Amino acid sequence: MFDGFDALLLARIQFAFTVSFHFIFPAFSIGLASYLAVLEGLWLKTGNQRYLDLFKYWLKIFAVAFAMGVVSGIVMSYQFGTNWSVFSDLAGPVIGPLMAYEVLTAFFLEAGFLGVMLFGMNKVGKKLHFAATLMVAAGTFVSAFWILSVNSWMQTPVGYEMGENGQFLPGDSWVTIIFSPSFPYRLVHTVIAAYLTTAFVVGAVGAWHLLKDKTNAHARTMFSMAMWMAALVAPVQLFVGDQHGLNTLEHQPAKVMAMEGHYHSYPDGAPLYLFGIPNDAEQRLDYAVGIPHLGSLILEHDPNAPMAGLDTVPDADQPPVFLPFWAFRVMVGIGLAMIGIGLWSLVARWRKRLYDSRLLHKAAIAMGPSGFVAVIAGWIVTEVGRQPYTVYGLLRTADSASPLDAPAVGASLLAFIIVYFAVFGIGTWYILRLMRQPPQTGEKGVASTERGPVRTAGITPGPHQKDAPAFEPDDGLHKEGE
Repeated sequence: MFDGFDALLLARIQFAFTVSFHFIFPAFSIGLASYLAVLEGLWLKTGNQRYLDLFKYWLKIFAVAFAMGVVSGIVMSYQFGTNWSVFSDLAGPVIGPLMAYEVLTAFFLEAGFLGVMLFGMNKVGKKLHFAATLMVAAGTFVSAFWILSVNSWMQTPVGYEMGENGQFLPGDSWVTIIFSPSFPYRLVHTVIAAYLTTAFVVGAVGAWHLLKDKTNAHARTMFSMAMWMAALVAPVQLFVGDQHGLNTLEHQPAKVMAMEGHYHSYPDGAPLYLFGIPNDAEQRLDYAVGIPHLGSLILEHDPNAPMAGLDTVPDADQPPVFLPFWAFRVMVGIGLAMIGIGLWSLVARWRKRLYDSRLLHKAAIAMGPSGFVAVIAGWIVTEVGRQPYTVYGLLRTADSASPLDAPAVGASLLAFIIVYFAVFGIGTWYILRLMRQPPQTGEKGVASTERGPVRTAGITPGPHQKDAPAFEPDDGLHKEGE
């Protein structure tokens, strides 16, 4: 069936497919874990029942998304030994310990406290349960820390020594390896992207329920919180992305050339191409629409600064342009749309129309999946723009793959496609089903053991809480400014 296909290309497609599926779940769970910690903290501080209801509502969704993220990540790791065994052998002495640190810190931190977070609200004290929620949120961040450290080292390798057999060996300082030149920018940019991804999902769910009932207090709360996140954090992401781009220009200039569609050098200032069709064969951007000198102004902060193009890079070292060029524009376009929604929400809030503007609510629903699209587009820019290398400038992708035949790789790719769409399709459908249900006062937990009337803010007192005072929930609506 796969005779005549290139085994290397099939292996790359397989890894891209599994990573794309995996990436969307951590991008959601990183932000959602922090959102849950904020909700539980606000409940403990204010005693407002609404925050507890929303915590329980989103906790069920988090449990499903977290489980799918773990499963998809485990499968992905096996490919290092099957399709990319040469890469694993040569780069393993450096990236192996970093990935082990992720397991020893983040995985055990999450595994140790996740059960308490999901099922322990009726069994431990409030503060201990909040501590467990904080630990899970911290674990998701620590996991991102180590995985992005691995990826950043592959993008900007430093601190290594070359062994006699071509292996990359750690040098004198692991700190140098961990904190490679691109790592701080990549970490901040990715984590903020995860927070924005979650914010727009929460905002879309809140908007959905506001369209059905604009007096829904729970929907008002989640929509207001999400719009504050969009208004305040999306502009910060624009600045962080600019700094990340400048760092990439310094360490991976060919990637930036591909992102910008600069096939040729510009000695007197480069344009910013808005649209065009990359033509690698002819080394030109067909049907280009650009703004003169704006590219140099953005990248060098000087409209007349000279910019090198791909004509300065040997053909064998050039990345393919089409995917990074368009993925970058998708990512930036979504980022600008997020900023626009945030500004729109500020105007609506100032005009006391945040919960009444149906057009804003419909726009927020349309933007619900935008964060996932943006993070996948950013991943495409990062990984395809690094080609033709796995370890940038040192180890080529063609020299990293296992000596497998195309039918073997193609068969496993086909199996992944069938299983992933079946399993994760059902999981995603279930998450959407949970989101369609409006949050309610006295929201049930993941595995509720409550019997009888809801007491003490929706939590049945455990043995240590028998004398706890009953909590009267505040069923009033949020104020407009909240």
